[in-house]
Amino acid sequence: MPEAVLDSYTIATDGACQGNPGPTGWAWIGEDGQWAAGAIPQGTNNVGELTALLRGIVDNAHVRRLTVQADSMYAINTYASWMDAHKRRGWKTSAKQPVKNVEILEALIEARDARRAAGLPDVILEHVKGHAGHRLNSWADERAVRAARHAAKGLAGSWESRAGHPAVDVASAPPRGGEDRPRR
Repeated sequence: MPEAVLDSYTIATDGACQGNPGPTGWAWIGEDGQWAAGAIPQGTNNVGELTALLRGIVDNAHVRRLTVQADSMYAINTYASWMDAHKRRGWKTSAKQPVKNVEILEALIEARDARRAAGLPDVILEHVKGHAGHRLNSWADERAVRAARHAAKGLAGSWESRAGHPAVDVASAPPRGGEDRPRR
């Protein structure tokens, strides 16, 4: 059954990588504790950040005014301006170098264009400082780090609260990552 259209919803996105490149995780978490996360066997932190943004937009296509909070200026700038410029230049950077992560950028353009075709406004992007006590960003980080750990164990896949996993209580702080927390 399709989800009811929501007028407004805020999510936070994050990516994590063990190594860089290495086992990668991505996650988004909503203001109500709904979430999705995934493990990618080999990637980069940028792959995790962009995948989190993509999945956050696609998974919340039923939201009229979708606000995405991210600690990655790379993801924000890529979505807000760089991806269209890269496409116009034939997937080359302004320095004429090949663009990385083209498949994800093409999917982001498709997701944005689908919103526009449905008469929905563009996603609102907000930069938040990472690892600075921002509750939704902290939860997105916790889920992305956990997914990167799963990837390191060979457990590629994705998990989400809307498919049977419990939502989290975003009013409380996420569990601490511990000493084996991947560094970016």
